[in-house]
Amino acid sequence: MTDTAQRAGAPESAPIGAVVAMGIDLGATLAKLAMRDEEGVLHFEAIPTNELGRILARIENVAPKHIGLTGGGASRVAEHIGSACEQCDEFTAWGAGARQLLETDALAGDTRNLLVSLGTGTSILLMDGENTTRIGGTALGGGTVIGLAGALLGTNEFSEVCRLAQNGNRAEVDLVVSDIYRPGEIALPDELTAAAFGKLGHPAMTPESKHPENLAAAIMGLVGENVGLICAGLSYAAQVQRVVYGGSTLHKNAYLRNVLHSITSNTGRTPVFLPHGEYGGATGALVSASPSV
Repeated sequence: MTDTAQRAGAPESAPIGAVVAMGIDLGATLAKLAMRDEEGVLHFEAIPTNELGRILARIENVAPKHIGLTGGGASRVAEHIGSACEQCDEFTAWGAGARQLLETDALAGDTRNLLVSLGTGTSILLMDGENTTRIGGTALGGGTVIGLAGALLGTNEFSEVCRLAQNGNRAEVDLVVSDIYRPGEIALPDELTAAAFGKLGHPAMTPESKHPENLAAAIMGLVGENVGLICAGLSYAAQVQRVVYGGSTLHKNAYLRNVLHSITSNTGRTPVFLPHGEYGGATGALVSASPSV
């Protein structure tokens, strides 16, 4: 079994021993790097996708024997490193990476899972044994969080939005059932969201409705509830019990994780959060480039 060492955000000069294989997932915002050293330990790092020079320098610095590329920017990097790499379909990479990471952390369990990649947008995949197929998705994701935060909070620093949300109360921003109906008037839970951001411009709005912490929590709630509900519907259609969540939007994002956990559990499904889940695609690209390593 492969050991795993979390090194996300480590300096590019950080020594990690001889790298046998590297997988890179080039998303719209971040390039995620998964590296396996000669002792079988996985190391993870992230570099902004638009900093191509840093990405190429890191490849040159660690000089891996095998390189796998996936994601929307894969061809751009491949042009610079030529035949020394293998490109992998993004969905295939996510399936292979998720299987590797689940196995590494003894979470393999069911052979059929719904795999959810929350990146700039969200892709929803069916993992069935060794096969991975995209069965749905939504335009809601990390890009939504950053876009709305820029418009409403004046910041597009993702870590800052996560920090604000953790201290916020989205019920100050969202209309819930109890804002519309008296107790017992309708067969729905009082705390159920009736309209995301519904208190803004509504008589129920209070000064607290526009506090940055509460707006940040509402942004995360909008994304989390809708992703969770879409996944629940697809899991029932595919007759899959476990919903495995990964992707860079969940990195250090406790509020969004809690929303997804609540929605998934309340709809009768089992939520699992992929260990080192932001590196699922990168790990899969690594596995595809060096399956025997």
